[in-house]
Amino acid sequence: MRKVLIVIGGILFLLLAGCSGRSQEAGSAVTPSQNNAYIENKGSDTIVNLALAWAEAYQKVEPGVSISVTGGGSGTGLTALVNKTVDIANASRQISPEELASAQAAGLDPQEFVIARDAIAVIVNPENPVEHLSLEQLSKIYRGEINNWSEVGGEDRPIVRLSRETNSGTHVYFLDAVVRLGNSQDKAIFSRDTLLLPSSEGIIAEVRDNPNAIGYDGLGYVTSEVKMVAVSGLEHPDDYVLPSAATVTNGTYVISRSLYMYTQNPPVGAIKDYLDWILSPDAQKIVVDLGFVPVK
Repeated sequence: MRKVLIVIGGILFLLLAGCSGRSQEAGSAVTPSQNNAYIENKGSDTIVNLALAWAEAYQKVEPGVSISVTGGGSGTGLTALVNKTVDIANASRQISPEELASAQAAGLDPQEFVIARDAIAVIVNPENPVEHLSLEQLSKIYRGEINNWSEVGGEDRPIVRLSRETNSGTHVYFLDAVVRLGNSQDKAIFSRDTLLLPSSEGIIAEVRDNPNAIGYDGLGYVTSEVKMVAVSGLEHPDDYVLPSAATVTNGTYVISRSLYMYTQNPPVGAIKDYLDWILSPDAQKIVVDLGFVPVK
């Protein structure tokens, strides 16, 4: 897996062909053969490096289409979509009922596209002897019910909990799937001493430097500087599985999810052509290269 670019959310990445083009509203009829077509793409920090790689590759396919890619989190991207300031919102979670209602109130008809799949890897410092954790143990750790590594087979050390910030789709997914164990009636939240970090790279750096830390990150961001922990599900608590493309595809790794792009309305013109290309074999190969799981 080649090393991905580190991108700070909010920094604008513009791929320009010749002179700059005017912004295109989602749903306007612009064909790829037209020059100066412009697509504004914003949202999930999990997806941002993949979106950047796609935009760069698509520039070679359609030089007349310019694509702007920024991060900031799934919530940021979906809010921008509702406000009609972006053509495509990237999200590592599904649009919420509240966001959908706001979009519809604004006269929009948001369309959802699954563009890749991802595993959420649980990571610890390489010095930590813990090799595996159950989903129930992870829930108790992040609820603040387990506070020392000795309680889960490790050394007598305090557990330092790390999480993404609340506007992150990864944070929302981990809260629902792990902290609340998929129970929609559960209103548990992260332990109050959980450190909220603004980026996937920040999680990696802190776990790398802190032997007491535990964190979670999209599989595409995990480096050899940290150690992935095998995880077991509720139905088979003794079957511990490491995250990988293969274990996501065969369904044995329990903390996995789809990744999404949303448009304001049913896409046409340059936006539709771009989304069609994203689901093509060439674009899905980039998904694999960056450590994600293709949808086809």
